[in-house]
Parts: sequence; structure tokens; C-alpha cells
Amino acid sequence: MNTEPPTLGRLFHFINQTHLIMSTLLYPSPIFGPVRSRRLGISLGINLMPADGKICTFDCIYCECGLNADFRPKSRRPEREEVARELEQRLRYMRDTEGCVPDVLTFAGNGEPTVHPDFAAIIDDTIRLRNMYCPQAKVSVLSNATRAHLPEVKKALLKVDNNILKLDTVDPRYIQLVDRPVGSYDIGKIIETICQYEGKCIIQTLFMKGECGGVSVDNTGDEYVTPWLEALSKIAPQQVMIYTIDRETPLSGLCKATPEELDNIAQRVKALGLAVSVSY
Repeated sequence: MNTEPPTLGRLFHFINQTHLIMSTLLYPSPIFGPVRSRRLGISLGINLMPADGKICTFDCIYCECGLNADFRPKSRRPEREEVARELEQRLRYMRDTEGCVPDVLTFAGNGEPTVHPDFAAIIDDTIRLRNMYCPQAKVSVLSNATRAHLPEVKKALLKVDNNILKLDTVDPRYIQLVDRPVGSYDIGKIIETICQYEGKCIIQTLFMKGECGGVSVDNTGDEYVTPWLEALSKIAPQQVMIYTIDRETPLSGLCKATPEELDNIAQRVKALGLAVSVSY
């Protein structure tokens, strides 16, 4: 009997070949919702990816939209003009017919929004429409920071109210196992990039437990939390959002972190002098 610990290569084979896929969620495009966000309030979503699949620079094993290979899109991404047109129609309808407007306009959906070739221009369109129809609403972008170093992306992200960048851990092995970047990924360079935002960012981190292919994915212990806190000290973000799994995941065996674990981590973030929110 082979008792050798699984290598990353064997784990990737396990993920790609073993069909433990549970129910997942793809979002309409380019506009969806509004939905109630645990962290942001009443959110009108802006999905810059196709409605029938994923385009993402991460392939997280916990992603509610499923694994990249299982949801390859057949349709195109929405064009800039389409996004602006449909966003304006929805905002006008909400204001004039429903008598309400969203708390936040959130770039999220079926993948990494910053990969859209017109991302920066779409941000400008969105801010203009926000100012016209719901000036009190915040513009938020949920990004994994893989393209945050690009000048045009950085310029756009610095314009939004909530520049939310993912940082689940600073451990390279954990990142390869759980976040599974597509292409090269250097966590040291990512942290350097985020530091260049000079605090104009919100760090979003998912904590969970369980295992993948017989390997623990529990990132709630000191082994992962202490180095992550050190990175937060360097980044000095305006806020830290910590949360756990809320919906079904593509792979079985993943579990929610407990409220007590999240609260303990939050207290350690507060001890750094940083604002923190917790979603259970």
C-alpha cells in the first residue's frame, strides 16, 4: 500500500479527473441582481464574463461558479457599449419604477473582471452612470490581484470606492493547492504590488477547513494566519474582509471555518490597528 503524501501534481490530477462536482452558480451577463451581499449590502452585479462559462486567472477549488475546465464559455464577453447600455437601463428602471437604488455596483460574476480588454473604460462608464442615477452608491471591484500591477488596471482600481483584492494566504504551496493560479504567480510580487496602492484597497480573505485529495486546506491556524498578518501590516489596507464558505463548492470535503475561529482571527487583525469585517 502506497502511503506517500500526495504531491501537488497528484492533487491536481485528483481535482481534474475526479468528478466530485457539486452544484455551482453562473451569473447572467452583463448585469445581474440586485442581490444581498453579506459584505456590501444591496448589490447590483456587473459581470464582464460570458453568461455561460468562466474566464478567470484563478481556478479556486471553493469557487461557487465551479472549476474553469468544467465551464468553458461558448459565447463572447459583453462589449463595453453593451455593459453601459444595460447598466443604465437597469438603474433607470430601479429608480423610476421600483423606487429604490442599489447600495453598491459590484464587478464580480463568472471570473476575474480585470481581464476584460475594456475594463478601465467600463469603470469610467460605471462611475458616470452611478453619478447620474444613484450617487450615494459605491462602486466595488472583486479582484484576485493577478493583474493589479498593470498601469491601466491600477489606474482604474484607484478610481473605485471599494478596491477589494483577494489574499487567502501568503503560503505558496497553499495558493497552488487551493487558489490554483493560471500561469505564473509570485506571492511576493503580488504583495509588493498591493503595497503600491498605498492603503487604497480592501483585503478579502476566505478561511476554511476540510481537505482536498487527502491534504488539509485548513488555513485558520497560526502557520497561515501569522504570516498573513505580517503581510497585512505591510499593505496597511483601509479594511480587511474575512469570510468563509457560504454556498456549495465544486469539490466535496471543504468545510466552513467556525464563527469562533473567524472572530479570533478578526481580533488579531484589529490588534494591528486595521478595520475588519467578518461574514460567517
